[in-house]
Amino acid sequence: MDRTIEATALKRVLVLTIESEETSCEELAGLLANLDAEVVEVVRQRREFPDSRFYLGRGKVESMAEKISQLGIDYVVVDDEISPLQAKNLENILKVPVKDRTQVILDVFARHATTKEGKLQVELAQLQYELPRLVGEGRSLSRLGGGVGTRGPGEPKLEERRRQIRERINMLRKELNELKKDRDQQRKLRSDNELATVSIVGYTNAGKSCLLAVLSSDPSITVSSKLFSTLAPVVRRVKLPNGRVALFKDTVGFIRKVPHTIIEAFRSTLEEICYSDVIILLVDATDPEYAEKIRVAEEVLTELHADAIPRLLVFNKIDLLTEEKIELLSDMYPSALFVSALKRKGIDVLLNELCRMLEKSEVEEEFFVDLDHMHVLEKFREKVAIKKSVFADRGLIVRVKARESVLKKLAILLNGGIKTCES
Repeated sequence: MDRTIEATALKRVLVLTIESEETSCEELAGLLANLDAEVVEVVRQRREFPDSRFYLGRGKVESMAEKISQLGIDYVVVDDEISPLQAKNLENILKVPVKDRTQVILDVFARHATTKEGKLQVELAQLQYELPRLVGEGRSLSRLGGGVGTRGPGEPKLEERRRQIRERINMLRKELNELKKDRDQQRKLRSDNELATVSIVGYTNAGKSCLLAVLSSDPSITVSSKLFSTLAPVVRRVKLPNGRVALFKDTVGFIRKVPHTIIEAFRSTLEEICYSDVIILLVDATDPEYAEKIRVAEEVLTELHADAIPRLLVFNKIDLLTEEKIELLSDMYPSALFVSALKRKGIDVLLNELCRMLEKSEVEEEFFVDLDHMHVLEKFREKVAIKKSVFADRGLIVRVKARESVLKKLAILLNGGIKTCES
């Protein structure tokens, strides 16, 4: 059966799950909404493990066949990753296409991919998902083929398809490696520029793009309530309260049960997080499952080896909370900050805290800057925080804080400007 949602324009969906909690299915419904699909009903069966042949028990599946016809169900989605055998058996009984959670996520990513790299990453993830699932795809892939342009009359269609997928995967990886080299070069240029980098990470739809749009005063950044509206990293310059400029990056959202194929295909994009000076872990404060989503985000950061980078927990959308709820969250997470990106509440506090975190590992020194070198200090204004300045004869005595490498460059350009103090 054709399992491509958009090709068959399917709309009404029945969801199967063995989980007792509502959260995962609600999240799946949000993903399906991105594909213009509506969840008509959720069928649950309490099981410790899924049935190896039918996911749910065979009797449960057979009892659903008539219901699917009555409800006008177009396709079934399993809120889990299932095997080709499970999908085939479900389709044979239910007589409608069956997809699993991973396929839905891949479809959503495919719909939202707009950049060349994003499209290549999605295609790679789709092919990596498809390759081990070719067995059992039906008789059409097991017939013998022959003729001009094939490997011979004895090559099975299944093996031919596998070979085509492997060749395409290798080609995609080469193209992505070339794009990665370009990104590495851009990252090196940003690093040479000595500007601090802050990554905004978190669960999908936490408000990351909205926060970046507010911080950078850039209305061109796409802000959407749809899941995974951001797939390619977005970088913007943001002026901090201490006069410095930092580069802020919006990243692809995290999600529970994130498919390994997605992590692998988007690894080069996600690895941008690892080059951050500070990570903002943004959380939707109105989400009843905020604690679980914090855990999911932290797991992804650990998998990316970014868990050692200084992190700031920020709860967003506080304009939708009562004071009592905010106080409760504050008691539970005493080091967290609370903002409303939409209403621009708490933004100043957030930026001041980021200044403090960025300066924590930096060096403070004092220089004499003569009048002829004032332009040098101005040139470095985006990279240093001026803590104190005092006018002196023929110049200025300034106490600045910055990365040690920045201060060394500043001293050289000041023509050996007198370093009077270090702390």
